[in-house]
Amino acid sequence: MSILKEFRAFALRGNVVDLAVGIIIGAAFGKIVSSLVDKVLMPPLGLLIGDLNFSQLAITLRAASEGKEAVVIGYGAFLQETISFIIVAWACFLLVRGMNRLLEKAKKEEAKPAAPAATPAPSPSEVLLTEIRDLLKAQQ
Repeated sequence: MSILKEFRAFALRGNVVDLAVGIIIGAAFGKIVSSLVDKVLMPPLGLLIGDLNFSQLAITLRAASEGKEAVVIGYGAFLQETISFIIVAWACFLLVRGMNRLLEKAKKEEAKPAAPAATPAPSPSEVLLTEIRDLLKAQQ
């Protein structure tokens, strides 16, 4: 088998395609979460702390001088990414938790014994035979 045919067989397997779709959706979800953190959560948090913009927090190790840029540790961006990670992890946890609950519910419903079928009403001849039997028992 040529290497191209082997690669095509590998790339078109179901698991690889599912993984690719997951990565694409994950990247889009990451952009949504980044926007949520940067534009929705961080401004009020910065306001509560005192008009602080987290992305600009940094420790200057060496100030900028002639022809040399400043050397800074940008811990604000790290804080922002950490909060973003926590939100993504929490969302994934809730998603997996919800899926597990749905699967457990489905398994419980599958495991339930089927309700016994209602017995059909006796036919007129069965009713008559039952009455005859009861009369015979009463005579003995």
